[in-house]
Amino acid sequence: MIQPGPLLSQVNYPEDLRKLSQEQLIDFCKDLRDYIIEHVSLYGGHFGASLGVVEITTAVHYAFNTPQDQLVWDVGHQAYGHKIITGRREQFHTNRLYGGISGFPKRDESPYDAFGVGHSSTSISAALGMAVAKRDRGDDGHVIAVIGDGAMTGGMAFEALNHAGSENANLIVILNDNCMSIDPNVGALKEYLTDITTSKTYNKIRDEVWKLLGKLQGIGGTARSVASKLEDTFTSHMSKPGMLFESLGFRYFGPIDGHDINHLVRILDDLKKIPGPKLLHCVTVKGKGFAPAEADQTKWHAQSSPFDKITGASLSVKKPSLDAKPPKYQDVFGHTIIELAKQNDKIMGITPAMPSGSSLKFMLEEMPERSFDVGIAEQHAVTFSAGLATQGMVPFCNIYSSFMQRAYDQVIHDVAIQKLHVVFCLDRGGVAGADGPTHHGAYDISYFRCIPNMVVAAPMNEQELRNMMYSAQLEKNAGPYSIRYPRGEGVMPEWRTPFEEIETGKGRMVNDGEGVAILSIGHHGNYAQQAIQELNAEGIYPAHFDMRFAKPLDEDLLHEVFSRFDRVVTVEDNTIVGGFGSAILEFMADHDYSARVKRLGIPDIVMPHGTQDELYTYGGYDKAAIMKAVKSLVGVKVQG
Repeated sequence: MIQPGPLLSQVNYPEDLRKLSQEQLIDFCKDLRDYIIEHVSLYGGHFGASLGVVEITTAVHYAFNTPQDQLVWDVGHQAYGHKIITGRREQFHTNRLYGGISGFPKRDESPYDAFGVGHSSTSISAALGMAVAKRDRGDDGHVIAVIGDGAMTGGMAFEALNHAGSENANLIVILNDNCMSIDPNVGALKEYLTDITTSKTYNKIRDEVWKLLGKLQGIGGTARSVASKLEDTFTSHMSKPGMLFESLGFRYFGPIDGHDINHLVRILDDLKKIPGPKLLHCVTVKGKGFAPAEADQTKWHAQSSPFDKITGASLSVKKPSLDAKPPKYQDVFGHTIIELAKQNDKIMGITPAMPSGSSLKFMLEEMPERSFDVGIAEQHAVTFSAGLATQGMVPFCNIYSSFMQRAYDQVIHDVAIQKLHVVFCLDRGGVAGADGPTHHGAYDISYFRCIPNMVVAAPMNEQELRNMMYSAQLEKNAGPYSIRYPRGEGVMPEWRTPFEEIETGKGRMVNDGEGVAILSIGHHGNYAQQAIQELNAEGIYPAHFDMRFAKPLDEDLLHEVFSRFDRVVTVEDNTIVGGFGSAILEFMADHDYSARVKRLGIPDIVMPHGTQDELYTYGGYDKAAIMKAVKSLVGVKVQG
């Protein structure tokens, strides 16, 4: 068991933190940072972001009366320190593990988690709703939203800022400015914030004004008048930092050093006494206090394997292997799109702030003029792709399945209705592992299958992914085309196969059999194959069909299936509500077939976090579940 430092050991809840003197807070922050490093070096998890906000976390809980004053985190992967000092220190070793605490704030986990998060740019909207509700019921408490400069690029954040500025609610937005989200930030806002951060003249002026005014309480309108005149003196010589936020109705303060804990506490104490919406701009270093994370902030955004807590060197034991390792599906996408782009000069790559996670980084490096990281802006990514398509381009819009949910209207309105040739590559289709409910790609087959003009495809292996990408960009397939694939590795070490066209809506028989037909879509067909091998050893020989497409269905193949088999198992890594299995039942009903059909997939629940294999078992669609379903249909008694 990792032992907390002397000051952290005294703090189980924020009320304990407030018993410390301000002079002790520097050492407390060191204890908290060391505790995060120790745990993540052993157990893995998000890393750099939490290290960067140790002082902000401590200052907010010290200065405010949480949980009565409510703290909302944006995205949430920076909330490890928050979890540790809000009653979960002893459980922190279970972070992101199956059955353990969540890696993100979660309302039913703690009253200190004011709002459940996982997707970006939601904090200001949620915090404003809380602040307005407090105001209207006469509660003078505060609501604090902590948002990174990467999340601030999301359109929803600006919608919230625009509304918040017109409400007289006690909202404090803390802008955590480290010039990084997961990958380096892009766009005009990033340049604007950088200009503010590096304006030495302004910072000098601001510091002198702050010292002149001293503490705000008791000074009143005269001090504000003096401050305004002093700032106005210089605005004719330089652009006023914070002007964007003040034009939206916020009082802007900063930029300040986000690692100066005592200064942070003093400022937050002052801001509590200023009514209305306020924005505090804090400049921080992602990975602060751990040299390797400061040096390579993208790499150290999160870690999954043990590492040396001093040097950062991996402690994982690499097992010798005589066989090549299958690649991650995302890397197959990343290298394949470059191959295709060299053959077709109309192809372009688009991702909303996930070039590393999606592996579009390879194209961004090799073909920067034909690939785009548009920032945390999924809606824009889709409609930008639609605009490209109107000009004859073939955009490959790569978005995580769960993040595509945020751009659903744009998919329908801007792409599908207009039948534009946009290829959607949905990474992390299916359960996404330790990131949990907010990141599971549990619904895309269902929500894309109901859209007119949309092709819904899923490869069983790397070869099929390459061939689907090749087929999707052909002129004959001009129109919306989605390809979904899971997080993690495939099954083919030798994956660089020649391109072959897959006819839209055509599946394949993997192996023939008798008694039961297994219909699978996507990577889970490999689990079906494993199940079949074991079933064969027991004298059971089901047939297996890799359907490839949930829309359009291969009706010729399905007529063959239902003409020969009256017992069918469907397998998918998607919700069974409206998913691939539902499509099979619809076909069966529409064509007057009668069969016993067992659907396996994500049940109609919010899936927890855990490894993918643990969640396949939890959801009842792993290899064992496939075997059980087949046996039950053929009348073999199954235990359990």
